[in-house]
Amino acid sequence: MSTRLLAAAALLATLGLSPAAEAASFRWANDGDIGAMDPYTRQETVQLSFLGNIYEPLLRWNRDLKLEPALAVAWEQTSPTVWRFKLRPGVKFEDGTPFTADDVVFSFSRIMAPSSIMRAPLGALKEIRRVDDLTIDIETKLPDPILLQEQTNFYIMSKAWAEAHNALVPSSINTSKEENYAVRNAMGTGPFRLTLREPDRRTIVEPNPGWWDKPQHNLTRVEFDVIGSAATRMAGLLSGELDMVYAVPPQDIDRIAKTPGLKLWQSPELRTIFLGMDQSRDELLKSDVKGKNPLKDLRVRQALALTIDENLIASRIMRGQAHPSFMMWGPGINGYNAALDKRPAVDVEKAKALLAEAGYPNGFRLGLDCPNDRYTDDEAICTAVASMLARIGVKIDLNAQTKTKHFATINPPTYATSFYMLGWTPATYDAHNVLWSLIGSRGNGRGEVNDGGYSNPKIDALIEKIGIETDQPRRNAMIDETTTLLQQDVGYLPLHQQVIVWASKSNIDLAQMPDAFLPYRTIVVK
Repeated sequence: MSTRLLAAAALLATLGLSPAAEAASFRWANDGDIGAMDPYTRQETVQLSFLGNIYEPLLRWNRDLKLEPALAVAWEQTSPTVWRFKLRPGVKFEDGTPFTADDVVFSFSRIMAPSSIMRAPLGALKEIRRVDDLTIDIETKLPDPILLQEQTNFYIMSKAWAEAHNALVPSSINTSKEENYAVRNAMGTGPFRLTLREPDRRTIVEPNPGWWDKPQHNLTRVEFDVIGSAATRMAGLLSGELDMVYAVPPQDIDRIAKTPGLKLWQSPELRTIFLGMDQSRDELLKSDVKGKNPLKDLRVRQALALTIDENLIASRIMRGQAHPSFMMWGPGINGYNAALDKRPAVDVEKAKALLAEAGYPNGFRLGLDCPNDRYTDDEAICTAVASMLARIGVKIDLNAQTKTKHFATINPPTYATSFYMLGWTPATYDAHNVLWSLIGSRGNGRGEVNDGGYSNPKIDALIEKIGIETDQPRRNAMIDETTTLLQQDVGYLPLHQQVIVWASKSNIDLAQMPDAFLPYRTIVVK
């Protein structure tokens, strides 16, 4: 037996797997990179999905979308605003440091730091208190009906490791070139450990032999490659260099489906792709209109909505791999109501009349910020939107760039955008996550990713009530009310929920989650 095979067999034995499981490496590619190894620096699916293989939350989603114990083994509600969690005994971080309540308390203080971009999901929390080494109390500001779901992306970090490396707070990767140790390094309790980080090129992990759970995978090494060109990614899969491609362009779906030895993975995604508008500044940053902000005028927002032909985008650009929507959350999310999900019919002449009535008979120039490596055909969609809006005289200056630059532009703390594309998956599978993070007015932890500064006091009041209402019919009725108010305001321009399309070799088995997470612990190479 070769030295390499002997090493693989030894690793399998350490992981509790037999050599019959056939140790395997796994190499996959995407068009954009992970922002950082620090789990509190960006609220974005690719980054959170990747880091979920290294760091762990108190509770996690299983393949059937049911909550199950992770770093917590039991929990109970001791009062309307207090939950007690029993932590898993015997868990260690990769460096052998025991996991205790102190790490959870520290992680909460760190995730709520001003430089964190992950504060919004935990906005209802008031405090996390240590009871003993393996017990914590989580106190919320008010009763919280979805507290358990809110914990699934709260990745726990090592207090000792962060202190030793002076990484007590997250670096602001959107605004600063200065970074601390946690940006390029990681120390978790999860099934894998980081072994190589080459930003914008590749990142490699290997199994964590000290993981507390029993591995279901047979992997000895996972390499994630950043390949910007869709053609190059497809070529890598077709040649056998890659085992999987995370983002498959719609135009390549038929070819992959007909290629022997390859497999398509398709399922509806919970993410909604939408356009946001700056409705807070008195003058837009990116427009030729001076002294006022045309996007504050409801008639202008209505005109944009009447001109964007999403059905055409879904059929021509997305090639049917999208569900046109006029809601900020789609099927599969608690609070979705198909009866309210009705897009206004395209009416260019009415849109022109509305613009003229608002004082812009000849239209105006408007900058549109768009990623070119994050969502399915994102730049092509923005280009199509620009062509559509030109019909009513709104001349778009398209700024398409990598997601790293895009998020740094539009997200807090700068919000340096006038018109932008973004996608959002509610991590809790509940509409309140969208309402709290994107739609509520900025302030007190709410509206942190409300990049356009939309504000409606009636919706804010409803959000507060929804956050504590435990009667589900009443709660969903209030969610419907926020939907109606938001649509009347044209606060956002929802486009669609895209379909997740991955491609792999036919010998790959994995779990394709509706939030587009790729948990390595589910991957088996046959």
